[in-house]
Amino acid sequence: MFNALVVNKDEDSGKTSAAVEQISLDQLPGGEVTVAVEYSTVNYKDGLCIGPGGGLVRKYPHVPGIDFAGTVEASSDDRYKPGDKVVLTGWRVGEAHWGGYSQKANVRADWLVPLPEGLNSRQAMAVGTAGFTAMLAVMALEDHGLEPGHGPVLVTGAAGGVGSVATAILANLGYEVAGVTGRPETAEYLKSLGATQIVAREEINETTKRPLESETWAGCVDAVGGAMLARVLGQMKYGASVAAVGLAGGADLPATVIPFLLRGVNLLGIDSVMQPYDNRVRAWQRIASDLPMDKLEAMIQPAALSDLPQLGADILKGQVKGRVVVDVNA
Repeated sequence: MFNALVVNKDEDSGKTSAAVEQISLDQLPGGEVTVAVEYSTVNYKDGLCIGPGGGLVRKYPHVPGIDFAGTVEASSDDRYKPGDKVVLTGWRVGEAHWGGYSQKANVRADWLVPLPEGLNSRQAMAVGTAGFTAMLAVMALEDHGLEPGHGPVLVTGAAGGVGSVATAILANLGYEVAGVTGRPETAEYLKSLGATQIVAREEINETTKRPLESETWAGCVDAVGGAMLARVLGQMKYGASVAAVGLAGGADLPATVIPFLLRGVNLLGIDSVMQPYDNRVRAWQRIASDLPMDKLEAMIQPAALSDLPQLGADILKGQVKGRVVVDVNA
């Protein structure tokens, strides 16, 4: 028997409840690889799955946790053997498939990536889906021509998980980073990650009737969407790109096509869930080389399985700063 955070749903009321319970190996879903989980983390999706479900969870009882890192215990797939260090993000694990809020997990070999040299499992979960997504966004911007010296790169939702890691990576690579935040108290935190400019959310969160404004940003990692993304598109430099990674500000995009037609702006969609294996490996290798570990350490908020119900509620309210690292064995 081992510990897991189990979410149950009352069929009469429709309400869910989450608590640490003891479960057994034979309760885990099928998969070629059994992993002794060491660390997990908390993302917005995890908050939904711990709480109301958000339409992501197919059936109950359920074990959330869309990320985990640990050591292979058993494998029927030749790619992995006992003792291998691995990391998992995406593939709807923690949503449709039981996830990482458990001391053991059973998953498909195709979903795993070898932990790159230079990263341990705790650091990998300080990165997690949020940091992995941030790296994918930076890679996409670079693939579309962004280089240091082109001008400031805007990061929206900069104090959140994706934004924190994106800020640290971009600053470490030599970019001038402007961080957008609605929480003035996070300004010093963002500066410690390498941001050279702090932009108040209200300065950039209102729609404007002008489809184009002054050319300001050489690139953007946008975790907000909605009206803010629409506004940012009109402020991009000629030929610049925006990597869209989230919708904290809403799924609607009240924009025009003018920035695309007159300035050649690119809107790049970043998906981390179904990302192909080779690009996953590339991203994790870049994380190991380009994310400064001292900056990563400054983002970490430690937690145990028993803390997850509260943290799940907090992240849905936008009250989690940086990266939560869950020690599932604590």
